[in-house]
Amino acid sequence: MIEAKNIHKFYGDLEVLKGVDLTIKKGEIVAIVGPSGAGKTTLLQILGTLDYPTKGKDSKLAISTKNILELKDNELSKFRNQHIGFIFQFHQLLPEFTALENVCIPAFIGNTSKKDAENKASELLNFLGLSSRMHHKPNELSGGEQQRVAVARALINNPDVIFADEPSGNLDSSSAKNLHELFFTLRDKFNQTFVIVTHNQELAEMADRKLEMIDGRISNKIL
Repeated sequence: MIEAKNIHKFYGDLEVLKGVDLTIKKGEIVAIVGPSGAGKTTLLQILGTLDYPTKGKDSKLAISTKNILELKDNELSKFRNQHIGFIFQFHQLLPEFTALENVCIPAFIGNTSKKDAENKASELLNFLGLSSRMHHKPNELSGGEQQRVAVARALINNPDVIFADEPSGNLDSSSAKNLHELFFTLRDKFNQTFVIVTHNQELAEMADRKLEMIDGRISNKIL
């Protein structure tokens, strides 16, 4: 599903990632934990194709057998839209659009028709318990509702994998618990793969695997 080998990242002389090796299976929920500054978000952005690693002669990043490091920018953008979903700590919903419209955006980018996109978005919002909120704008939704809209947006194109960066970091404890349970419901229903960077120990302990990053590397210690 995901195979990363010898992933490095330099910012000038600062080496943030120091040769990360990682394999993630289809349908797996993996939590990446570790102290601030360990390189977790940098790794997530590279795995999610939002940033490029500093290439080494034997570096590799493959998602669903596609060698990401060989794709041109336009090919990478198309692959990202079709195969990857994202959930961020701050939901990143566009305030001028309704929940339904926000969910539809990745589908529109992928040239899905308006009718098909809205039908799929409505199904997802209904599944996530937001059928009565789909025509509300983000400022009319609670924090937990906004994050569920972001989950629906991440799912709209049936991605192979969803990357989540501190997805419950901006939620109260009850909303965070509901979101965590939702990830596992989605995995069971859609065989969805999740890679989650989190400081939330409850979520990390729920995951199929918990990987600890320390100083730019994934620790060999079994958690």
